[in-house]
Amino acid sequence: MSPIRASQKHRYPRDWKAIAAAIKVDRAGLRCECSGECGRGHQSRCPNRHANPAIDTGSLVVLTVAHLNHTPEDCRPENLRAMCQGCHLHYDRDHHAETRRATVAAARRAAGQQTLWDET
Repeated sequence: MSPIRASQKHRYPRDWKAIAAAIKVDRAGLRCECSGECGRGHQSRCPNRHANPAIDTGSLVVLTVAHLNHTPEDCRPENLRAMCQGCHLHYDRDHHAETRRATVAAARRAAGQQTLWDET
């Protein structure tokens, strides 16, 4: 199963799987590349490795590839970072909240609901 939503697949290049594999395997050596930019508190490189227990939770680590600027079309190596699912979710937290607010506001407008404040 792909973590990319079907509605967003068109934003990724056709060779995304090969690009992601090169980042995760060749560059990162199947280890999270986050060095604290996720905000989880580690000051050096995250020790989590793909398919191993996570250091902080014990759950199985799934290595993902994050777009640092949240733009799937931008697949320059310097914009991509191999991250364990925990670091990736924390890194994207504010972006996900912003996207959710915009989606909810658009759905309310489409349903004809008025708001008392600007929700966008």
